[in-house]
Amino acid sequence: MSAGHAEAPSRVGAASSVAWTPGKNIDVRDWVRTGKRLGAMTRCSQWWLGDWVRYGTGRWGEKYKEAARISGYDVKTLRNIAYVAEQIEVSRRRDTLTWSHHAEVCGLEPEDQDRWLDQAASQRMSVADLRIELRGARRGEDEPAGRSKADSKIVECPECKHRFEMPVGEVGS
Repeated sequence: MSAGHAEAPSRVGAASSVAWTPGKNIDVRDWVRTGKRLGAMTRCSQWWLGDWVRYGTGRWGEKYKEAARISGYDVKTLRNIAYVAEQIEVSRRRDTLTWSHHAEVCGLEPEDQDRWLDQAASQRMSVADLRIELRGARRGEDEPAGRSKADSKIVECPECKHRFEMPVGEVGS
């Protein structure tokens, strides 16, 4: 199969290495189901790849060059992906968070990983928000540099429930 060649089309559509093409006149339910499947696949693909590389290196020794040739990823990227997969045990991986959330906490002790991942999930933190909170915790601060609680207010988005800090002067009524 050449690059970009689509799989056999289904009622809801067909996917190739460079595109998703909808089936003829799919309804909104099929479009939503397909979006959920695509999102789930992309969120877990780095875990799959990391676990695959770890298996190969564990079973047959140093095989990063071979894994790079097979997967199309470069050696450095594969090493990084495998490192995160090794540092975050399967039982602690959160399917409600991205691989990048996990990458942010992979250098912490397992109990701290759990605490931060739980917090990120419950507060619906973006990766950038988690990174800022981790930096503050490492500095021993609760607030970002140069800002105090009196200068800001925690606001929750009514649609997605994501919580974020906003300077008091910018908080809407």
